[in-house]
Amino acid sequence: MTRVEVDREMCVGSGACEALAPDVFEVDDDGVLVVHRPEPADDEIRDVEDAVRACPTRALSLAE
Repeated sequence: MTRVEVDREMCVGSGACEALAPDVFEVDDDGVLVVHRPEPADDEIRDVEDAVRACPTRALSLAE
C-alpha cells in the first residue's frame, strides 16, 4: 500500500497539495498540513502523486 510521508521541517503550508488532492490533504488555519488519509485510496493515488510533484519544498513523498 502506498503511504504519504511529510517532512514537517520542510513543509511551508503552501496549499498546493490541498488544491490537487483535497480529500487527502488540508492546510489548517495555522498553516499546518493535515494528512487526512496517509494511505490514500486507489482512486486518489494519481491526484496524490500530482500533489507530491507540485510541492514547492519537496516536503511530500510516497513510500510503498
